[in-house]
Amino acid sequence: MKFLFVIGSVALTVLSWGMYGPVLHRGQQDMDHTRLLPFFFVGVAYFFIAVAVPAALLRTRGESGCWTTGGGFWSLLAGAAGAFGALGIILAFESGGSPFYVMPIVFGGAPIVNSLITARMNRLTREIGPVFIAGLMMVILGAVTVLIFKPSAPPNAEGSGSVHWIWLVSAIAGTVLCWGAYGPFLHRGQMKMDGSRLRPLLCVGIAYFAIAVVVPTMLLSGGLDGGWDAFRVSGTCWSLAAGAAGVLGSLGIIMAFNWGGKPIYVMPLVFGGAPVINTFWAIVRRTDGGSISPFFWAGLILVIGGSAIVLIFSPKGSPGPKKTPTPQKNTPPPEALPVDTSSAAEHPRKSPHQQDAKPSDPLQDHEMARPEDPFREEHRQGD
Repeated sequence: MKFLFVIGSVALTVLSWGMYGPVLHRGQQDMDHTRLLPFFFVGVAYFFIAVAVPAALLRTRGESGCWTTGGGFWSLLAGAAGAFGALGIILAFESGGSPFYVMPIVFGGAPIVNSLITARMNRLTREIGPVFIAGLMMVILGAVTVLIFKPSAPPNAEGSGSVHWIWLVSAIAGTVLCWGAYGPFLHRGQMKMDGSRLRPLLCVGIAYFAIAVVVPTMLLSGGLDGGWDAFRVSGTCWSLAAGAAGVLGSLGIIMAFNWGGKPIYVMPLVFGGAPVINTFWAIVRRTDGGSISPFFWAGLILVIGGSAIVLIFSPKGSPGPKKTPTPQKNTPPPEALPVDTSSAAEHPRKSPHQQDAKPSDPLQDHEMARPEDPFREEHRQGD
């Protein structure tokens, strides 16, 4: 039964993150291709779903786990990485990119960064094998193929101007780095909070609110990027929907891990399924009727397959030997021991200090008399 909940959580993330790019692009189009306003409303959606709701649930119902300084730090860092990644997506669209090929490249590159950061954080970089390198090359080759044979936009489409390749590639690379770091940072924060779900999500929402709401509010109030004049109701709705899709995808990842899902198959399903949803939606939205090059499909398959190989064959480390508990001897109490009464008269009972007196070893006595250190056991369990 738990496996079904894992699959359901993964499906929620795949659907949410697969729709994120096209929905955000639509909101940006309806707001005259501005950058700050869509980013602002993405942050507003994160605030309501990832801050207000978890805070209310923690106050009313509570949750297992605890607040820790390390957990808060890593969760806030994950939220900052997610927010800057969302800004990178908006900048990629502003540079002439399309969700049709931007999102598959991002979802193909993020697993590579995810695996490399995870290996670095766990000191497993020396365990990177040739299959992992082959998957990395597949993703790079697929990304280049997708960019070269990307479908051309119709001539009368909005925002179909020239592509600023330097800014486009830089924005995609920045998003890949940020979203690739998001998973390891969030997982580290969750583990340091004893597996809590709502507390890391709350920290992610706080980071989003600071970066995507507070800062854009000050910039828009100063007239930057057209100020508030580009506000449109339709663009607001689409941008709020994109933010909701992003936070629901993050919640799906957390739920999948809490239901017993393993990163070895959860993350390949997410990063392999999200580009399929994204591409399917982009095809449905196409109105020019032009054909798509088979090389584009080949590149897309390379990206998806390579990202799955990278995640599956990323260095995991070898689990340490299991510690078996020391068996304790069940000795009967003294009154249960048989007493030889026949020789009691012939051999008078000796005092405990006179029975089998042996020279004592001061070092052994010191080790036996040393009290147990509770912090040593706690440190051993933490390792």
